[in-house]
Amino acid sequence: MSLLFILFFPLVIGAILLVAKPKQAFAISLIASIIELVATILVLKDAAAAENGLVFTKPWIEEAGISFSLWVDGVNGILIALCALMVPFIVATTANSDKANNSQYQGLMLAMQTALMGAFLAKDAFLFYFFFEASLLPIYFLAAIYGGENKNAITFKFFVYTLFGSLFLLIGLIYVYLVTPGSHSSDIETLYQTATMLPEHIQGNLFLAFFIAFAIKMPIFPFHTWQPDTYTVAPTQATMLLSGIMLKMGTYGLIRLVLPMFPLGIITWGNTAIILSVIGIIYGSIIAIQQKDAKRLLAYSSFAHVGLMSAGILSQSLEGIQGALYQMLSHGINIVGLFFIIEIMERRTKSREIAQLGGITQYSYVLTVAFVILSLGSVALPLTNGFIGEFLLLKSVFDHDMILGIVAGITIILGAVYTLRLIQKTMFGNFSRITKDFEDLSAAEKWVLIPLCTLVIMGGIYPTWILNFTEPGVQALVSLLK
Repeated sequence: MSLLFILFFPLVIGAILLVAKPKQAFAISLIASIIELVATILVLKDAAAAENGLVFTKPWIEEAGISFSLWVDGVNGILIALCALMVPFIVATTANSDKANNSQYQGLMLAMQTALMGAFLAKDAFLFYFFFEASLLPIYFLAAIYGGENKNAITFKFFVYTLFGSLFLLIGLIYVYLVTPGSHSSDIETLYQTATMLPEHIQGNLFLAFFIAFAIKMPIFPFHTWQPDTYTVAPTQATMLLSGIMLKMGTYGLIRLVLPMFPLGIITWGNTAIILSVIGIIYGSIIAIQQKDAKRLLAYSSFAHVGLMSAGILSQSLEGIQGALYQMLSHGINIVGLFFIIEIMERRTKSREIAQLGGITQYSYVLTVAFVILSLGSVALPLTNGFIGEFLLLKSVFDHDMILGIVAGITIILGAVYTLRLIQKTMFGNFSRITKDFEDLSAAEKWVLIPLCTLVIMGGIYPTWILNFTEPGVQALVSLLK
């Protein structure tokens, strides 16, 4: 019952907001997201106490062996926690905007939360695919209705691009499902047993199908062309959902489906996929350095970070998977905070152009400190949350291939270059024409940024409780790879 609650509660409240259109949509949405967070914490507590996690299963299409099956273990627990934790912050960022009591806007965000939770909770492969695709609808409408210039063309490209990629996933799932011995089943653990028995050339083809689908969702070079424009044009909260949570469906798919199902496929194509991931790290970082738009810079920064996650996961090591899970949580916290800071600047100055900003620290010390803390977490400074995951990921890639590890490590230098440049150009120096009357943070904005900064520091100082939670599930997964 608790798993069903955390899955459907946001959708129920979101539907009420969409249909009833209450005047206090912001308060309803925020309270609902906080209730969801509390319920998720209770679920994770129960999952940690249970030996094999929590499972809920009911027949769905019984004749076809498809069930409505949910589970929580150490692998997906961290992503469920990320989703439940970030949505209240994302909702709270609308407090001072014209979207605060826009019931349609708030309802779509809560509907998006259900789709994301469903993908992370699904134990049935076709149920995973259903929520994987369902997440496209609310984010599409958020971007298409409330986005910026050229929103229709850009969001249409995003929708078609990701939908096309998902077809590869569907074809691969159907193939593995059809070759299951005896009565067909789409239970993920059953598919593990079936897929690993397939010949190497078939596993190689299936690996490519799954990887393309997840590489587009993350995205990984060269499947990233939809991302910078979409992140830039979408309203800030939609960008937060995309970068902070939705892209993790791709990395989670690699961990949950690709690694255990296609070990021979990884032998054939895994190194190529790691090389593409590392290329994305360097390419994204170099392009980020050249950006003039602050929001677009963060989009390329996110692209670079996910490349390292992908490379670490495909190394198939305990450190790589542990590091990826930790980095998914850290990246979600950091990038949501950074996008919010850019929105705060844009609200006050009507500009995201880095060259037009400057001197903001003279008007808001709290904003500057928050920007620095979140940025240092993003560049993996020791004692911040980003350091733990990035260290484990770089170690896993280095252990897999020393040359690729060294090249991937360049991201630390490049990340510091574009991040510190962004801070210097916006926060310090002389104020500009558009920043000379910059208003200090409101109480609502501080209530978002201060807790996020606290999480950045706590994640760097106390990583063991997260790593201890994920380790049993990751060890069980790694044992399947041997």
